[in-house]
Amino acid sequence: MSEVYAARRTRLRERCNAGGSASALVSRPANVRYLAGAAPPGAVLLLGRTEDLLVCTGPPGDRPWDGRPDESLRVRTLPDAPAATASATAGDPAVAATGLAVTQGADSLAVEEHHLTAARHRALSSVAPHLRLADLGCAVEQLRVVKDEEEISWLRIGAEIADQALGELLESILVGRTERHLALELERRLVDHGADGPAFVTSVATGPHSGRRGHRPTDRRVEEGDFLSVCLGATYRGYRCEIGRTFVIGTSPADWQIELYDLVFAAQRAGREALVPGVACRDVDRAARQVLDSAGYEEALPPLTGHGVGLEIDEDPQLAPASMGKLDACVPVTVEPGVHLPGRGGVRIDDTLVVRPEADGGPELLTITTKELLAL
Repeated sequence: MSEVYAARRTRLRERCNAGGSASALVSRPANVRYLAGAAPPGAVLLLGRTEDLLVCTGPPGDRPWDGRPDESLRVRTLPDAPAATASATAGDPAVAATGLAVTQGADSLAVEEHHLTAARHRALSSVAPHLRLADLGCAVEQLRVVKDEEEISWLRIGAEIADQALGELLESILVGRTERHLALELERRLVDHGADGPAFVTSVATGPHSGRRGHRPTDRRVEEGDFLSVCLGATYRGYRCEIGRTFVIGTSPADWQIELYDLVFAAQRAGREALVPGVACRDVDRAARQVLDSAGYEEALPPLTGHGVGLEIDEDPQLAPASMGKLDACVPVTVEPGVHLPGRGGVRIDDTLVVRPEADGGPELLTITTKELLAL
């Protein structure tokens, strides 16, 4: 992997050079990990004029799921600041890295202004008053959009773990158990099957809560006849996937439940089928959304019907009506339309897929748990 991380840093350096900066300071944790292989708490990455440095407050850990720094990258560990000199910036890796950039002869430094606080930005200016600070923007996030095959393999393993955890839950008795209890059990099963941990807070929603995007589990108990919607994800080697399914509890679905489920399923299928290299992001959203719009559910729809995944669970690209840009091959995204009807509940169906050309079989489905409307 050393050459992979080095190539990523080279691509970023080329962007910085084009913008007039020979050095860059990367502080957003996911971006640090993408470029350095690991992101210990608080660590920053300096792309310097003479060498690149991972600057940390302590030595990187040895846990596999935290990643390991690229062996070709020098790690600079800061000494503990004496109590008498402790301040808001003492021992700050970003401040230390800025000073190191100056010692390497930098006259400008590109920084991630969207991640730095105003106070931290002032601290960088204070330690190097003659250094011009430029905005790196979202250059690293843009590099992260298209994944290599190893990144995709880690997402694939995470999806397999999530499928396995969800499948086991569906074989257990659900009536009478709380949303909170079921969510905790799912997260435990993810870890038992090899995940670093959950990719986000697991959502279990029952009855009138079902179908609600981002629902936080409560102490409501599962009842006969409920819709049960579950959204979970696994993190593996730092990469995060997502799956969402909706079921009916303990009885044959009511007519309105079948009708709503079939509609959301059709919308999700339309979104999946639209995933081809070169398609506009908003056209994928439109493919899924118009199925639900035409049935009169405009007001019940979420603001987006999918998003990118990777080192963070919600990355670019965004599949939304106003989204700009097009999808490339090897971009993993979710397709997750849903409808929530206040007081009644609703349906969410959510898959993680990788955009692939038709010659390679079309979009690769990573999350394979059945989308049949099961009565559990």
